[in-house]
Amino acid sequence: MNVKEIRDMSNDELNQQIADLKDELYKLRFAQATGSLENPARMKDIRKTIARIKTVQTERANAAQKA
Repeated sequence: MNVKEIRDMSNDELNQQIADLKDELYKLRFAQATGSLENPARMKDIRKTIARIKTVQTERANAAQKA
């Protein structure tokens, strides 16, 4: 997911997306612990996507404070 797609989403959609990604990350960590993780790079992608979403949320909060 790129930044443009994230910026087009509403705040509620972003919160739901973060919850979904955290759930997926939890499942991937469990799979890694049991040795059945096939694509370890997916964990890095999920963490980066969560960070992008949180960055956009912070930008929106800062813009709301200034307005």
